[in-house]
Amino acid sequence: MSEVVLECVEVAVGYDKPVLEHVNLTAKRGEILALLGGSGCGKSTLLRTLCGLLPPLSGEVRLFGEPLYASIREARDQLLRRIGIAFQQDALFSSMSIEENVMLPLRELTKLPLPIMREMARMRLELVGLGALAHRFPAHISGGQRKRAALARASILDPELILCDEPTAGLDPVIAAEIDQTLLQFRDVLGSSIVVVSHELQSIRATADRAVMLAQGRVAATGTIAELEASREASVFQFFHARAE
Repeated sequence: MSEVVLECVEVAVGYDKPVLEHVNLTAKRGEILALLGGSGCGKSTLLRTLCGLLPPLSGEVRLFGEPLYASIREARDQLLRRIGIAFQQDALFSSMSIEENVMLPLRELTKLPLPIMREMARMRLELVGLGALAHRFPAHISGGQRKRAALARASILDPELILCDEPTAGLDPVIAAEIDQTLLQFRDVLGSSIVVVSHELQSIRATADRAVMLAQGRVAATGTIAELEASREASVFQFFHARAE
């Protein structure tokens, strides 16, 4: 049985009131798990809870078998250092070069010599196809390239788990396919587990090993993409087939 790296047990998330309730899910080591659903269903809110930014209203989130929010601050920080995060907006610092952006977690969290940090950043940029753009600034590269740079930064510490919020949103199909390939490389080359929030069917089909469908404030279905596409549960069927070309 594959090791569980992330688990939600009866989790409710939201702000003044729940957006999602009774969320039970697992992400296993070495897989890409997609969190699916229409706009406003709570995908990004749930992701904020999974990455330590928004405590659940109830229930428990476990990272690597440890309760994330029940931990003391120091223990929680140690858990969170084992994950990487790529936000929907790439969140690159405009005053830093792409290389400097990718190096930032190394500067903040390690005591490595500067030449080693630069070499690690260059190697990661090469992996995502941006080696030639290392010294450019975010304003001087495309949206798809910024997304890949953000993924390179999220992966620079070789995290066991990477959380991604809508990595292909707003990108044309060719660029989105490049992002999909990057996620597959992280899984297959780096050995990272990945949880990705998405509503892009083409990307989901290309990358996800399993998926969790969110609808009407709950988990509507869990399974492989093939299993979800075959589902006759109304919200799941509509998500996959009302969008079919």
